[in-house]
Amino acid sequence: MEFVKSPDGTRIAWTSGGNGPALVVVNGALADHTTTEALRHWLEPHFTVVGYDRRARGESGDTRPYTVEREVEDLAAVIEAAGSPALVYGHSSGAVLALEAAMRGLPIAKLAVSEPPYILPGTRPMPGPEINGQLLLLSQHGDEAAMIDLFMRELVGLPGGAVRQMEQSAQWPAMLKLAPSLRYDALLMGRFELPQTRIASIGVKTLVLAGGASFDWIISTARTVADLIPRAEYHVMPGQQHNPAPHVVCSHLTGFFQP
Repeated sequence: MEFVKSPDGTRIAWTSGGNGPALVVVNGALADHTTTEALRHWLEPHFTVVGYDRRARGESGDTRPYTVEREVEDLAAVIEAAGSPALVYGHSSGAVLALEAAMRGLPIAKLAVSEPPYILPGTRPMPGPEINGQLLLLSQHGDEAAMIDLFMRELVGLPGGAVRQMEQSAQWPAMLKLAPSLRYDALLMGRFELPQTRIASIGVKTLVLAGGASFDWIISTARTVADLIPRAEYHVMPGQQHNPAPHVVCSHLTGFFQP
């Protein structure tokens, strides 16, 4: 594990391994650099895979107040340490962060994103503006399980039964440790509205992925994002859900990123 300082002084933990050009992986909610170990197994023969802990996760620090600008600066510091310009792959809220980075002109050679969770009008209810305050209150009370339940039901749109299944999984203890960072995922998403004009300004060549068995609303979002970006490709991964199988993701990323 190595460390780099973001401009606001926050220590960001990152690690790398493999062969080839640098590929920075930006994780979504309830994930740190260890979450992508299975994906790294498939990618490292082709790329030097760079994983990092987004602020308030794993071994990275947390300087408050949180702003989207600061998270973009974190990613910029990792890209510089890894070797600028870098290939970048973002998943879920990590896809939104990666898109923000591209919109703000970070040195990205090529960009791939999987299912950024913007919500298009009419595809599903928008989360209420009170969610951020509720997450903060639950965090202050140390109720990580309730934070995950609220986030998954109101922001992701999962039924309560699905959250109860998560509680029985072997990953639940790790999720509880990462739960406080859910406040930042919510703040990153803002009002969940797709910034169409800014998305359309992205000039880097981009791959947008969606799982064929994922939520209908997020598949619609992925297609719209790809339509808006001038140099974008759109690929559907048949049979894959929101968290696709690593070998499937790898096949699309190697085909897109390699010359």
